[in-house]
Amino acid sequence: MKKIIKLEGLCCANCAAKIEDEVKKLSGVEHASLSFMTQRLTMEVEEKRVDEIIEAARKTANKIEPEAEFKVLR
Repeated sequence: MKKIIKLEGLCCANCAAKIEDEVKKLSGVEHASLSFMTQRLTMEVEEKRVDEIIEAARKTANKIEPEAEFKVLR
């Protein structure tokens, strides 16, 4: 299942790369890509674990970039 998340307020491309790398390591994530320019995280995740994966991604993003606002777009 494809999920798109907006991370408003990312301060740098390095933080975006760190978040992307950590999200890719989450169990149930088949693919993840975070664009610093669009501030969008696109993930392909296991459908039965969507909520669990989104919450883990939120915690990961908050740990690396606490000022960024995490919004699930779809």
